[in-house]
Amino acid sequence: MPVLPGAVTPEVLDTWIAALTRSAGPGDDHTRIDALAAISRLTAAAAGYAAAVTAEFVRSQRGVTHRAEKVERINRSINAQVGMARRESPHAGGRRVGLAMVLTTEMPHTFSALRAGRIDEWRATIIARETACISREDRGAIDARIGADLDRLESLSVRQLEKEIREWAYQADREVFVRAAEQAVKDRRVSLRPLPGGMARLSATVPLVEGVAVYAALRRAADAAPHTGDERSGGAIMVDTLVDRVLHTTTPATGMPVVPVEVNLTISDTTLFGRGNEPAHCEGFGPIPADLARDLVVAADAEGLATLRRVYTNPVGIVAMESRSRCFPAGLGRMIRTRDRTCRMPYCDAPIRHIDHITPVAAGGPTTFANGQGLCAGCNHAKQPSGWVTRTVAHPSGRHAVETITPTGHAYRSVAPRPPGVPA
Repeated sequence: MPVLPGAVTPEVLDTWIAALTRSAGPGDDHTRIDALAAISRLTAAAAGYAAAVTAEFVRSQRGVTHRAEKVERINRSINAQVGMARRESPHAGGRRVGLAMVLTTEMPHTFSALRAGRIDEWRATIIARETACISREDRGAIDARIGADLDRLESLSVRQLEKEIREWAYQADREVFVRAAEQAVKDRRVSLRPLPGGMARLSATVPLVEGVAVYAALRRAADAAPHTGDERSGGAIMVDTLVDRVLHTTTPATGMPVVPVEVNLTISDTTLFGRGNEPAHCEGFGPIPADLARDLVVAADAEGLATLRRVYTNPVGIVAMESRSRCFPAGLGRMIRTRDRTCRMPYCDAPIRHIDHITPVAAGGPTTFANGQGLCAGCNHAKQPSGWVTRTVAHPSGRHAVETITPTGHAYRSVAPRPPGVPA
């Protein structure tokens, strides 16, 4: 492969990794602290180098070779390739690409500070993020201020830096901040993340006034509880109040109860009937302990708040199904979603939005359980440009496996999760 003069090649980087792996570390505490400081600078400088490499890759991929392709599809392809190379999702790859292009084209002082190890990647991200809504000229002026006083920048905490850059951006263009606030209201959302112990973090991004009002209402409920002899903690009362008001309420327009929610739970028969302890899988959450899964089934049946779907498995996995239709019918699509759980693109864990033919229909691919994979919308569009190849491959476990080959010739493999009740 061609190498530019002075370039740090993958082989050189592998040598550095090997040296760090073999190193026993310094022999005294003073030197250990010096080593930690140097490692911090090295990590930051490596992030700067990665940004430079990413930017060059983006410019190359957007070159003359792909002029016939749609720009949006090329960008999705780039994001997916960067993400997989860094063992991250395409969405995370897109953030890396965005930061690299901003630093290398609009913020030379911030980029130089990162490459020199003076600031870390997160601080560079904050600077780019807090100046995203202002003009390129105003962003350049802030970048110049950063370069003129880099020593002070290094002394700021993350929170201090975030506040200062935000104030500079606001002073540069107050009107654009108003427009950004209006857009932020449109981007409000709710998300769910699994936590240890069978818990989940339910987060909502809401307008400031409504957020403060909701929190105050929950806080009042918690403050009033001790007077009634309630022994729950304040946090537990706030959570229980929130859940109760969402699930056991009436709509203001009709006064009718809220429609029960469908919760898909994949659980083996042995676990369901108490003879096994294999974890079950809750769609949108992940694996949950056997005891908790059985409790969920009982609660769902008793309260009518959820619909349970049981999926039967054989020693390898979920049984097959096929269709003569070009599109995946609902039942077959549901089986594929249950098997794959999340997007099958390597390192992506986004919810499944599309059921995709691994071998395209145009190339003779059938509409079968084996030739289908669940993908998020972004990953499905990312592999549309020329040069992407997907194919089913054998795996020692017997589970469904897909190999994805990118336009640069790199291959990544995705294996379907082990279904509940199937031995490891």
